[in-house]
Amino acid sequence: MTHIVKKSPWPVYAVGLVWLVFGLFLPLYKLIHFLAAAGLSIAAYLVVQKLCPDKTFTVPDPEPEREPATTGSPELDELIRQRDLALSEMHRLNDSIEDPKISAQIDHMEAVTAKIIAHVVEHPRKLPQIRKFLNYYLPTTLKLLNAYDRMDAAGISGANIDGTMGKIETMMDTVATAFDRQLDALFGDEALDISTDITVMENMLAREGLAGESLRAEQQ
Repeated sequence: MTHIVKKSPWPVYAVGLVWLVFGLFLPLYKLIHFLAAAGLSIAAYLVVQKLCPDKTFTVPDPEPEREPATTGSPELDELIRQRDLALSEMHRLNDSIEDPKISAQIDHMEAVTAKIIAHVVEHPRKLPQIRKFLNYYLPTTLKLLNAYDRMDAAGISGANIDGTMGKIETMMDTVATAFDRQLDALFGDEALDISTDITVMENMLAREGLAGESLRAEQQ
């Protein structure tokens, strides 16, 4: 914690007032006059300082600058940086674009993008699976949304503007579906493993006579 002392200005004002009174109403041309004024100034300063003491404030120490969080992998750190930039831009565009359908689609794509990258950070071996998503689909989507935002902000209707905005609106349906499929594809290996585990367990249960009638019938 840091202590900050804020000095009261009133003692200084009191000293100034003493000299002002001497200058206007009392003689001030001999040494004795100056000594008297100085003595009264000191007395006024001390009295007013007691009446209006300095104030002390306690403020918390500033937090030391923290190093950016790192995963220990330059590739994953760059992936997280790309995620933060993309999500920030999506959020900005969502605030700017008033169309409710486009806004809802941006909300959805923002959430799916965060899930895609979070999954890859947790499973770095899957990074190659989203290279095209990161290098083309995501930046191109942002480019289209930025174009839509600029044309919408123009506030006029015309063949070029209306036609382009209509194409982008139609394209966003396809893009949102593509984002979903990209996330789904990341679970392909896991789904296959689980399917294999289920098949093995079903066969074992059937052989041991521990399965239900419907499962035993399927195994026959």
